[in-house]
Amino acid sequence: MAYATTTHIDRKGFLDRLTSLKDSVRIAINQRRVYDRTVAELNALSDRDLTDLGISRLGIADIAREAAYGK
Repeated sequence: MAYATTTHIDRKGFLDRLTSLKDSVRIAINQRRVYDRTVAELNALSDRDLTDLGISRLGIADIAREAAYGK
């Protein structure tokens, strides 16, 4: 029994690569905005409010990083 295998090489053109780069940059900018907004909102809370939420000021950056970029 004979088997035939074909391999398709996906070659991206310049415009495809440029579009992909643009999308990557847009995603990175949006993630950074989420990070900055989360840090600003949590820093605006009082120490009492943060304690009620179970958050210390030292953990704000970690929480914002997880909100923006995931685990």
